[in-house]
Order: sequence, then C-alpha cells, then structure tokens
Amino acid sequence: MAAPTAAQFAAVRSSIQDLLHQPEYDDGSAGPVLVRLAWHSAGTYDLETDNGGSNGAGMRYEAEGGDPANAGLQHARVFLEPVKAAHPWITYADLWTLAGVVAITAMGGPVIPWQGGRTDYVDDSKLPPHGRLPDGSKAADHLRAVFYRMGFNDQEIVALSGAHNLGRCHSDRSGFEGAWVNNPTRFSNQYFRLLKSLDWKKKKLPNGVEQFVNVDEDTETELMMLPTDMTLILDEKFNPWVKIYADDKEKFFEDFSRVFAKLMELGIERDASGKVVNTDNIKGGYNAAPKKKSKPGKQATSDDNVEGDEAAPLMKENEDFERNRPRARL
Repeated sequence: MAAPTAAQFAAVRSSIQDLLHQPEYDDGSAGPVLVRLAWHSAGTYDLETDNGGSNGAGMRYEAEGGDPANAGLQHARVFLEPVKAAHPWITYADLWTLAGVVAITAMGGPVIPWQGGRTDYVDDSKLPPHGRLPDGSKAADHLRAVFYRMGFNDQEIVALSGAHNLGRCHSDRSGFEGAWVNNPTRFSNQYFRLLKSLDWKKKKLPNGVEQFVNVDEDTETELMMLPTDMTLILDEKFNPWVKIYADDKEKFFEDFSRVFAKLMELGIERDASGKVVNTDNIKGGYNAAPKKKSKPGKQATSDDNVEGDEAAPLMKENEDFERNRPRARL
C-alpha cells in the first residue's frame, strides 16, 4: 500500500491514547507494558551484523516472542489488537513502536520524535537469536555488552535505564517482583533520585532470585531495584549520570527523548526524505500483517495463530493479580 499519511498516524495515536486506562491491569494503566513492548521490539539490534531492531514485528513469531526476556508482553500485544482492528492498514512494527512513544508522553514524559514506515516480516527467517535483551541479574560488563552492541554509550545506557520509572516486575515473568518507584504510571526522574538516596538491601525472593529493596517504615511500602540498577550507582562511569539525572529532571527528559527515539530507529535505514529504504521495505512495500486470526492455528505460541479471545484469560489473570497484591497500609 502507499505510505500512510500524517492524518492516519494521528488517528492511531488517538486510539492508543484511549486504551491506556486499564483499571484491571497492574496499576491501572497499559502504558508501562506498551513502553516495554516498544523497547523489546527494537532492543534486539546488532550493529555489527545489522540484524534485529524495530523492523519486522518479529514477536509475532515464537522464534522471537518466545524469548524468556519477552515474557508477559502478550498483554501489551492484546491491548493493541483493538487499535489494529480499527486501523488495519498499520504495520505491527509501526504500531508497537508508536504505542511506546505515545504512552511515555501520556504518562507525563517527554515528547519522543517518531517516524513510521516499518514493515512486517512475512516469515521468521530474519529474526534475531534469543539472549540479546538485558538480563536484570547481571552487572556492568553485561549492560555494556548489550547496549554497546546496539550502538549506545554509557550516558545513553543510564538515560534508557530511566524507563524503570514506569511499571513493575512480576515474578512469573522476569523472576523479579515489585515496582521501582511510588507512582509507576507517572514518568519522572524519581527512579534516579531513589536509586541515589535510599538504602537498598539485598533480598532473596521465594523463587531464589535476588533483588534489592527499600521498605518505608511508616507506610510499609516496599520498592525494588534490580542488580543492573544497582550497577548504575556502583560503576564509576555510570554513577555521574545517575547523579545528573537525579538532580536535573529537564536534562533527563531531554536525553531520554533523544535516546529513546534512537532506540526506536534501530535497524531502520531512511533516505533524505525519511522513507525507509531497508531491502524488505523496498521489495515488499509497506506490508501490514493481518490482524490475529479469530481461530487458533497449529502454533498457538505464534501471535498470528493465537485464539482471538486471548484477552479473556489475561483479564482474569490481571484481576487475580490485583486482588492478591499487597497494599501499603495508610
């Protein structure tokens, strides 16, 4: 099809905005998990081989969607299915990345520059291998290996880590449990302020996973940090940027906007006019994969073959989570 217009993308933005409020999900918002979907859809890029990145929407296939690092992202993809139904012309690759930048701004974060034009792969032959996404249990050398592979420097690593202002971890997905900040649906620099100022103690969860926690004695509210978060204050090159972003919200917002936009463009080549000129895009044009089938196929783990009412069991899971999640005592 012809390249989508600005008006078409504006309509999709509006539809995304309308679905962010999800009272039965986590802290009442789909925003954080949409940001994670956008992040993971692009964060597989390898600069040396020019493989991976935000083109293709590879998580539609088990070869990428089944990476343990992507556990739980089926929630985000289900949330976006009504948008895909309303705007069937848009590619999943554009939808997922656009949803992330819309969510960040809607939750009080900076405006993120974004351009469309990504295509959807027609098969799983070009998908990246598992293991390219960050592992929260690791240290500085792991962070640098992952982010340097994508073309980021130390400052950009710290800035992107600021996305942990949003959302929470779930032990049945990442193995970790809890939120980083007090209001996980409001984008701010609190993550850096808490990381810098609070006393974080190691805690072993029932599943054996170790994380760091701080418990407020008055409210009994427990916040958490991953080992990779703690690395940011322990490493002599990361630490100065934690302090800068903790003290200067505007600086953090400015840098985060720039680096998240860079993340969304990983694996994308554009000409002077902004048109995507990757081989798949030139040969196949703006190829939008059809909305998920309404009946299950042979591979139930592939999004193209998932039962159309996938949202129903997820809603039940979210209701159970909210019912059982510990609340802070007032």
